[in-house]
Amino acid sequence: MPVGGLLPLFSSPVGGGLGGGLGGGGGGRKGSGPTAFRLTEKFVLLLVFSAFITLCFGAIFFLPDSSKLLSGVLFHSSPALQSDAEHKPGPGGHAEEAAEGRAGRGEEGAPGDPAAALEDNLARIRENHERALREAKETLQKLPEEIQRDILLEKEKVAQDQLRDKTAFRRLPPVAFVPPVGAVGREPADAAIREKRAKIKEMMKHAWNNYKSYAWGLNELKPISKEGHSSSLFGNIKGATIVDALDTLFIMEMKDEFEDAKSWVQKHLDFNVNAEVSVFEVNIRFVGGLLSAYYLSGEEIFRKKAVELGVKLLPAFHTPSGIPWALLNIKSGIGRNWPWASGGSSILAEFGTLHLEFIHLSHLSGNSIFAEKVMNIRTVLNNLEKPQGLYPNYLNPSSGQWGQYHVSVGGLGDSFYEYLLKAWLMSDKKDLEAKKMYFDAVQAIETHLIRKSSKGLTYIAEWKGGLLEHKMGHLTCFAGGMFALGADDAPAGLTQHYLQLGAEIARTCHESYNRTFAKLGPEAFRFDGGVEAIATRQNEKYYILRPEVVETYMYMWRLTHDPKYRKWAWEAVEALENHCRVNGGYSGLRDVYLKYNSYDDVQQSFFLAETLKYLYLIFSDDDLLPLEHWIFNTEAHLLPVLSPNRKEVEVNEK
Repeated sequence: MPVGGLLPLFSSPVGGGLGGGLGGGGGGRKGSGPTAFRLTEKFVLLLVFSAFITLCFGAIFFLPDSSKLLSGVLFHSSPALQSDAEHKPGPGGHAEEAAEGRAGRGEEGAPGDPAAALEDNLARIRENHERALREAKETLQKLPEEIQRDILLEKEKVAQDQLRDKTAFRRLPPVAFVPPVGAVGREPADAAIREKRAKIKEMMKHAWNNYKSYAWGLNELKPISKEGHSSSLFGNIKGATIVDALDTLFIMEMKDEFEDAKSWVQKHLDFNVNAEVSVFEVNIRFVGGLLSAYYLSGEEIFRKKAVELGVKLLPAFHTPSGIPWALLNIKSGIGRNWPWASGGSSILAEFGTLHLEFIHLSHLSGNSIFAEKVMNIRTVLNNLEKPQGLYPNYLNPSSGQWGQYHVSVGGLGDSFYEYLLKAWLMSDKKDLEAKKMYFDAVQAIETHLIRKSSKGLTYIAEWKGGLLEHKMGHLTCFAGGMFALGADDAPAGLTQHYLQLGAEIARTCHESYNRTFAKLGPEAFRFDGGVEAIATRQNEKYYILRPEVVETYMYMWRLTHDPKYRKWAWEAVEALENHCRVNGGYSGLRDVYLKYNSYDDVQQSFFLAETLKYLYLIFSDDDLLPLEHWIFNTEAHLLPVLSPNRKEVEVNEK
């Protein structure tokens, strides 16, 4: 158990933080050791440990989520595109044989064996419980002075690490800006397409102008209330919508708006705040947005701010394994993980979605430290055994071992797989390790997670300790575009297979939109109990202006030029106008199945960064941001392919 969990025993009842508890201020209880505990304190400790034991052993009866999962395994077991897998090398054969081999040896994670899976879960819970008890016992035997000394030593180590990191970035080297390829495209020749693209630009103006009128300088807009909205994900950092929208403004040639945004960044974007932020969200939105703005415009302020923020995120990697914390106080450099994440684990989609941005930070700063941090993540992952070839969503940064065996290509896992593929493409196809990791992962996903419904819809289920939950999230819909984007580099004979798989995922996600009243998709939809591509739980019926479905349409359009993807994209535009547009901007919906609009009153920054950008690109010619020259990060921010002859600065190896 972490030391911090026991600090209240030695701290002031009034002081809320470490300083108040250990500073010996007025009103604080004193004690010389465990023998100084009062009877009530011992009783409280006993209650805490009893509750912990009960929670651990009770958890196995709540994972997976419902009893329907077992019947789902029995009645929804037909792998998608089975005929392709049977006749082609690669995904299908070898992974399936490996799964059968593991099942025969009684190893953990064998699909279709619920009893073995539950026994494995129970053994893992017992092991974690015993380890936690040992750690707690060791901590309780320490004197308060020892605990205080340990904390001060850890804080001193973090401060020294921060000083070392900052020392390397006192002055950025000069750069030779490389003019961007395809940053501004020509007007579409077809008048109807030109009109639709102009409409999407007008939507961007409506969203931006209302943000500027009612929430300028704040993170996001509440379009019904006409005031600012701020998520705790960004701490005290402001201007998320401004930074997120920079590249969209640029490619839409909204020049005045881009200059206003640049001016705000120069004068007001401040990272010297005492606040805890999500490393993942700040990286993909702020670092990604600033890098993209630099590569499009060449404005030095964007490079400077991107590297400055990157340096402030480096302390997140100061863990025993080098797997970064999810949350970081960017002033103190102290990190932690979400308390709900499998015993304090880091999350795959968070620590696995730093690679693209950090490689570019090294590229633009001339310092290899950023690249070294994310390459170490690769090393840790490659040294771990993967259950059935799958990557669980949770990894403990202290032990470097997997947490709970939950696998998802949606929330908690999604962009990790996306970044494997894009790391390969962004390296100008030189990063062979990323390519292998990606196609190995896709093979396992296709074998164990991808299924077809009784009516022929292909979907990606979630895997929990060997049991499938036949649920697909809106976030998972990005995978159609991912499969298609990687198709050209697939193992021999599988290019058409992956294009077809991408098309089938696109069709399923379109159906999830088409089966709602609003014609916009729910947060998650299910394939069980006779239901297909429909949300059955109230807390899964909302739509928050998400981009993943139109993202897949964009890739499918670029790679196939099948007109149905433009048709489906325009359906999404009409639905957004009919149900999400309000006088003050665009709002998400609480329930896409209702005949009246129930607004959530938030205009998400990613609506401007992603949703509108992808829609605009669908109705643009392919010369605007050609895919052979640009990679989109998971927030749709633009990063150029790093070909060998592209060198802004020389990177200094350490």
